[in-house]
Amino acid sequence: MLRKQQVFSIIRPFNELERPIVPDPDENKSIHKLTQTGRYIIIIAAFLGWFFAGMHLGITSLSMGSAAKDLLRGTEQFEVTAGDQAAAKKQVQEAGEGDLQVLAQAEADKRLGAASSKWFGYYVCALLFGGALGGLMFGRIGDRFGRVKGMTAAICCYSGVSFVAYFVQSPEQLLVARFVVCMGVGGMWPNGVALMSEAWASASRPLLAGVIGTAANIGIFMVGVAGKLRVVTVDDWRWVMLMGAVPIVLGLLVPLIVPESPRWLAQRSMGNSEKTSEEAKPDVNTVEIFRSGMLAVTLVGILLATVPLFGSWGSSNWAVKWAEDTGSDDLKAQVVMARSLPGIVGSFMGGWIASLVGRRRSYFFNSLICLGSAQCMFWFSSPTEPTMFLLLTAVLGFFSGIFFGWLPLFLPELFVTRVRSVGAGVCFNFGRI
Repeated sequence: MLRKQQVFSIIRPFNELERPIVPDPDENKSIHKLTQTGRYIIIIAAFLGWFFAGMHLGITSLSMGSAAKDLLRGTEQFEVTAGDQAAAKKQVQEAGEGDLQVLAQAEADKRLGAASSKWFGYYVCALLFGGALGGLMFGRIGDRFGRVKGMTAAICCYSGVSFVAYFVQSPEQLLVARFVVCMGVGGMWPNGVALMSEAWASASRPLLAGVIGTAANIGIFMVGVAGKLRVVTVDDWRWVMLMGAVPIVLGLLVPLIVPESPRWLAQRSMGNSEKTSEEAKPDVNTVEIFRSGMLAVTLVGILLATVPLFGSWGSSNWAVKWAEDTGSDDLKAQVVMARSLPGIVGSFMGGWIASLVGRRRSYFFNSLICLGSAQCMFWFSSPTEPTMFLLLTAVLGFFSGIFFGWLPLFLPELFVTRVRSVGAGVCFNFGRI
């Protein structure tokens, strides 16, 4: 049985949601080392990094279903079989008319559709598990070698491997490529958020949390716009992979122009003035966030991230696939846009609402509203009735977007500078699982 002290150690983070659990001493001293220009460069770089990461989140919803069908139909198991021909003959005999070849191909396509849905699920899992591993790995890089280096590595990862994904020839190859891409996506968030939270004063953080929260939704929206202008189909989806490779330019520029977090630099040099450069690097141990001193905080962070991430991605990704299967290729782009455009507004307001209403109250009431919105969308609408379906998707998109302004404000507050990137990254990305 748990001892009384252990129970209180788990409950404590819930009781302290209205203030940073682990305040950093000498916070203002390190912040003043940055110029105003440097702070704005950090905002722009973090925004763009998470914007392009958001594009990859949108790419999963928009193109992975079509990609799976294209890659699967090249395999022998989805060619027209004797069983498909027999089923087609039976339909012709019962109806008294029909094109035998067309009906046989339709039977083969049914099997293809079921298999593509299974692979779409695999690609969503690649997003979730890849993001979790990336948050851990790139978060550790950010804590060990610097936020800028961690952010650079994450951006180069998701953009470079997206270019490689253009050339895949099997669903298995695409699965591996998307897993690695999503590792970069998961690694971008903790480094960008940690860098911004350490570069700006507390008074600015609610607004900045909203700014970074909107970035991903804007990226998702732009993918939807691109899918509207050029419909993603079974025969035309690879161009989306090239679009995902564009931010490699940003990855090359970040280490050249973005200043490092002064607080991280101060942590590195603290007490190490007589050590060599290699020895002076912060002593970062990823396991530390799972030890008794931080375990309760880490578990609370994961739990708080799980609710919106599980609900949001569980509904939005499959809503797009539902639209593709029962509606049209054009409708799935509209679903992406209908969810992400209100999400931009919601995520921008998330940090401000959390500061105004309180972190606990805003989280609780928004969770209830999201639950009701999701149930209404799946119970009372269908892609066969696009107007109502898109309207309820937009409502859910707005309220789920609020979480993505809330999380960048709160999660970095849980951890000290030494493990801030890896701690926030683990909470945010493990919440997806």
